[in-house]
Amino acid sequence: MWPQLRVADWTETRDTLHMWTQIVGKIRLAHAPLVNHWWQVTLYVSPRGLTTSAVPYHSGFFDIEFDFLDHLLRIRGSDGTDRSVALEPRPVADFYHETMHALGELGIETRIQAHPNEVDPAIPFDEDHQHASYDPSAAELFWRQLLQANRVLGEFRSYFAGKVSPVHFFWGAMDLACTRFSGRTAPPHPGGAPNCGDWVMTEGYSRELSSCGFWPGGGEEGAFYSYAYPEPDGFANRPVIPADAFYSPDHGQFLLPYEAVRTAADPDRTVAEFLQTTYEAAAEHGDWDRAALEEDPNRWQKHR
Repeated sequence: MWPQLRVADWTETRDTLHMWTQIVGKIRLAHAPLVNHWWQVTLYVSPRGLTTSAVPYHSGFFDIEFDFLDHLLRIRGSDGTDRSVALEPRPVADFYHETMHALGELGIETRIQAHPNEVDPAIPFDEDHQHASYDPSAAELFWRQLLQANRVLGEFRSYFAGKVSPVHFFWGAMDLACTRFSGRTAPPHPGGAPNCGDWVMTEGYSRELSSCGFWPGGGEEGAFYSYAYPEPDGFANRPVIPADAFYSPDHGQFLLPYEAVRTAADPDRTVAEFLQTTYEAAAEHGDWDRAALEEDPNRWQKHR
């Protein structure tokens, strides 16, 4: 259930796939109305890969899905039309042109900012021949990591009655995230993400938050993370569990290596304890109204 995938064994595929997800995410961004904190641009874990979900276009909809079982990018319209793009070793430039051409064939006129964000260097998509790797086995294993992370994050999300994000995949940093909010405004974020306007971060961090998730970095096999914005005094020194978790000053967040989860006697509980104790560090040191914000998702179980 918790597959092994060493970052070093698929770095080139990861970096290529990162650029591909940015292209698809920007297509969604071009058509979906703004939702607070950029929630309208994200991808979601699906039973076969990663999907945009339904994206509005004129009076209809379309969606785009990375299918990591058949290794196809599937584009489907609500009018019954569809196209596919092969997921195979190929330069980002080729993937970009074929994907945009497929949209055009479906009558979905789209213009995007055709270079990546939150990476440096930011090679324009139509000039990127550097990223051209695709290992289908590694892509499938990564998706299966996301399946497990998505499931446990979804369970954690259910205990919060306040404002909380979906469990969603941000293609900027290539991470699966879930964010809880205290209900208070936050000071303007200083920005500083590479090749990304500071105004983007101002919108993303406009409210006080505790965010957690998983990304394919930070450990030999990736890592779970948890941080607070603004970070309250005492947060970094708060004891959390499990013992393998630690606060990284370089990243400004708590980290739990994926390999520590995978090899644990109870991986689900290991992640759940990490998510809960790091959230408590943010909520208690940040003086959140926990009584008003938290709830038991099993409160109606006997009636179901």
